[in-house]
Amino acid sequence: MPDLMVIGGGLAGSEAAWQAAERGLTVALYEMRPRQMTPAHVTGLLAELVCSNSLGSKLVDRAPGLLKEELRRLDSLVVACADETAVPAGGALAVDRDAFAQRVTERVEGHPKITLHREEVKDIPRELPVVVATGPLTSPALAGVVAGMTGSTYLYFYDAMAPIVTAESIDMSVAFRASRYGRGEGEGDYINCPMNQGEYERFVEELVSAETIALRDFEREDPKFFEACLPVEVLAERGERALAFGPLKPVGLTDPRTGRRPHAVVQLRQDNHSATLYNLVGFQTNLAWGEQERVFRLIPGLEHAEFVRFGQMHRNTFINAPSLLLPTMQFRSRADLFFAGQITGTEGYIGSVASGFVAGMNAARLMGGLDPVSFPASTMIGALCNYVSNAEPDGFQPMKPNFGLFPPLDPPIRKKRERYAAYARRALAELQSAIDTNSL
Repeated sequence: MPDLMVIGGGLAGSEAAWQAAERGLTVALYEMRPRQMTPAHVTGLLAELVCSNSLGSKLVDRAPGLLKEELRRLDSLVVACADETAVPAGGALAVDRDAFAQRVTERVEGHPKITLHREEVKDIPRELPVVVATGPLTSPALAGVVAGMTGSTYLYFYDAMAPIVTAESIDMSVAFRASRYGRGEGEGDYINCPMNQGEYERFVEELVSAETIALRDFEREDPKFFEACLPVEVLAERGERALAFGPLKPVGLTDPRTGRRPHAVVQLRQDNHSATLYNLVGFQTNLAWGEQERVFRLIPGLEHAEFVRFGQMHRNTFINAPSLLLPTMQFRSRADLFFAGQITGTEGYIGSVASGFVAGMNAARLMGGLDPVSFPASTMIGALCNYVSNAEPDGFQPMKPNFGLFPPLDPPIRKKRERYAAYARRALAELQSAIDTNSL
């Protein structure tokens, strides 16, 4: 019998299994794909990214960048694989999604203390420690078991994926390469499709009137969207200028054809190492596939775009973590049961990795006779775990890494950039102290 069972081979499960194995445990990692697929995944690879290929900012004075730096210093498997498979993305860490997932899969399969099982788990055993990291697309059978254990109804929201087009189908006589404010390397890491006011207004008009994919009856009763990942058509419905102040904001960009800032800009980000595929940044959508072709080809430069993946929306599931979990990611009523990933409400790719790290590390500590560790709330990894375990249970929603979770500085710093830099310095110092104190 293994020392630990990890259910789910996504970002959190892969990280949890790796951290536990690196600390000496024998780990049985269960992933049901490809034998049983989810509505969003297309491969059987571990850590497959189903939405964006970006893990967020790589700048340490930004919350996602700070969390990645903390995880690097903790020897995160997933962050190391992301660094190794990175593609140009200005100030963000984006990856070739296939190469990234392949790298994680190879590393996990090659670990001598991890055994990968390709089968669905329909129950949570009690005879050995378990990490549940089944993600936002937990299978119905296991979701029912977890719901029964928690004594409460599952919560959920809807997430959406952006479409991907081929690079050769983008009209570069209209589009141009640049990163906002010149960030990044070379001539610019993003392809930008500029819009004048008339083009923008027509696009918004067609977008809000386009046909969407119908939700099922039970979904129509209460469709919930996560604010940080709204479908582009839902955001457009909030007002004519909503997109221009959101994903289509033109600030920091100059159209080389006019020498002026465009009225709006659609950005495309490289999706693979060979730069043959690009995804539409911020264009998560639930439009019908035919409507995506019609409406998105109204974007200047994309008139003849070849779509290799259409956007789609899927239901994400998460537990009411504040009533169920400790900051160590332990289940409050069972010390050897851990939860990790988006099912806990640590939203976003890198947030999932963080909770997976904490769960795997603490499972190993528990089995080794050591006390589980809660990271300081002044670190981003600690702030996230503290939030999902101590937020108000009523109305609980997933949370991405952000500096609003941090305790205030003493003395306070008024200027935001200086304040964020000070947060980062404090966090990394506190993290190092935790590493030294607990021999992490």
